[in-house]
Amino acid sequence: MYSMKADSTIRDYQEFVRHVYGKPNDLHYDIGDMLSNVQRFAMRALKGIRKGDSNKTRKNLLISFSWFMSTLNRMHIDLEDVLWKRFPYRCSYCGNSPCSCKDIKGERIQNIKRDDSRRPHTLKGFQRMFEEVYPSASRTLEHAGVHLAEEIGEFSEAILAYRGEHDEDHYKNIAIEAADMISCFIGVFNSLGINMADEISKMFSENCHECRKAPCECGFSSVVRYNS
Repeated sequence: MYSMKADSTIRDYQEFVRHVYGKPNDLHYDIGDMLSNVQRFAMRALKGIRKGDSNKTRKNLLISFSWFMSTLNRMHIDLEDVLWKRFPYRCSYCGNSPCSCKDIKGERIQNIKRDDSRRPHTLKGFQRMFEEVYPSASRTLEHAGVHLAEEIGEFSEAILAYRGEHDEDHYKNIAIEAADMISCFIGVFNSLGINMADEISKMFSENCHECRKAPCECGFSSVVRYNS
């Protein structure tokens, strides 16, 4: 049995997704299918924000996030590594913590010095880091949701660009956009006041959250019809 714990790392979760969903994903879905499911469940989460339904938002965000992890596994991208390189306890644009982009309004800092001693060790730690760098009190939940939608679009464009050209620069850009995207997933959870790691550990306490099997045995048609 595979399960997630509240003190798990981002890499732990990526490996969990690989063990539970890797085989059925390889059999049933191409990269476009997986990306479509990232978008599909994220949009349902945004609908939950519009309707003031935090449970709908939470559940669909977690499902979208699992498809996001599956997509990164297919692309062989280590999310925890690229996340720390992009956000070393500082904003990736202004280089400050908390972020001061609104005040500076300048160009992105190209080389942000990293202090690896501050690197979080768990998903909870990264969520705390993002709360310090981008305080949830500085934005509305709706703003956090719109930002997530924007980053999903940019992540999708990066993958499509790579599939069109297959060059190294486009591949590197996927990793950058992936880091931006998880920062927005976490940002929505911070705006909701919900601990993301705790919710993942509840949903994925025993293999797949639907069929409870590893590898997942949910059929293609059941996933297509799945309504959360």
